[in-house]
Amino acid sequence: MATANLPKPASSHKGRITSSFERTLASARSTMMFSEVVKLAIDSFKASKVRFVLTMIGMIIGSASIILVYTLGLTGKDYALNLISSIGPNMIEMQYNGGDRVGPDNTSTPDFMTRDDMAAVMEQVPGIIASSPMLEFHDRVSMGGGIVKETMLLGVSPQYKEVRNLAILAGRFFDDQDARSHTKVAVMVEPFARALFGSDRAAIGRSITISGIPFVIIGVFKERVETFGTSEISEQTILIPYEVARYFTGTNTIKQIFFTMKDASLVIPASQEILDVIKSRHRPTSVYIAFNLTQVLSVMAQIATMLTIVLTLAAAITLIVSGVGIMNSMLANVQARLREIGIRKALGATSHEIRLQFLTEAVFLSLSGGLVGTLLGLAIPLSVSFLTPFKIPVSAWSAVVALGTSVLVGVLFGTLPANRAARLDPVETLKYE
Repeated sequence: MATANLPKPASSHKGRITSSFERTLASARSTMMFSEVVKLAIDSFKASKVRFVLTMIGMIIGSASIILVYTLGLTGKDYALNLISSIGPNMIEMQYNGGDRVGPDNTSTPDFMTRDDMAAVMEQVPGIIASSPMLEFHDRVSMGGGIVKETMLLGVSPQYKEVRNLAILAGRFFDDQDARSHTKVAVMVEPFARALFGSDRAAIGRSITISGIPFVIIGVFKERVETFGTSEISEQTILIPYEVARYFTGTNTIKQIFFTMKDASLVIPASQEILDVIKSRHRPTSVYIAFNLTQVLSVMAQIATMLTIVLTLAAAITLIVSGVGIMNSMLANVQARLREIGIRKALGATSHEIRLQFLTEAVFLSLSGGLVGTLLGLAIPLSVSFLTPFKIPVSAWSAVVALGTSVLVGVLFGTLPANRAARLDPVETLKYE
């Protein structure tokens, strides 16, 4: 029982010191082994410069292709999104889409929106900076000289220019004073003005007659982005003040109202708020739609991203072809160094060390080509952005993907030659001349 209180033997403490020393020694040996592997790899490259440079060219081209294809995809994505955004990323368009209103005599009439609805929305929904009703009607318009055209006319407010992001090519857009005084002025779309008067400026000051009432053309406009007839503006559209258009239709109803938000982040919540306000002022069976470009932009961004990824993966196939070249080069390298492998094994090198040696050389070869290709792929778009007014987006992720793929190719296609070298019989290799 007395022996239970004796101190622990010193051999336990000595064992811990020995174990720590062995781990330190193993770590130092691993470091020395890796530094030796690197030195041998460098010597191998120096001995066969031409062969390794030719093998690297494939990796250079493949890595540069990945970055350039990814950059082109990003450029196309930005271009498409900017085009759509030019239509009006902060715009909300309210449309009447069906549902009748029953009158006192049981007759059904369309439950269109009104100016009072627009005023209620402006009062109750925060963040709206501009709005415009739109009253659409068709009429035969006399252009002078006996020319009569069946034309689509839109009655809009002066803020319609900002809401729809229109470009004024000649003259001006009608203003609030024109609207309040019911001035008989009109703004004509560019293709219509050119077809009738030969040029934009030639149309300014010319008179047209709508239902016997003369109007003066004060401006020519166009959409900043071509919508190819998918918007309310066609190639024969004339805009007049909404207050004047009401006299031609004899109604205060509106089929469409446009709103512009202060910030794009407000578009989605504001669309629902506007819809709720308008629905609360009409019959429950009436249908209204809040349309905005935010959802379109989101879908377009997803499509463009997927296309960019697919194209980048297609470009990465060139690296696989380059990997086959690396494997062939490393197999030839193993064959040329059979005697060296035998001597190293005879001096105590293990199969693991031989495998690590040739796998490291394959990875270095692949990574060197990938690094040069990455620098080349980044240099081209950066040079274009620096030397020209075009700003090309460059993603750091493309460089990461290119370098990561290079390392992966080196490991995958360097494994076979490395395993072959590790399995060689030292007795047989020493006989090789």
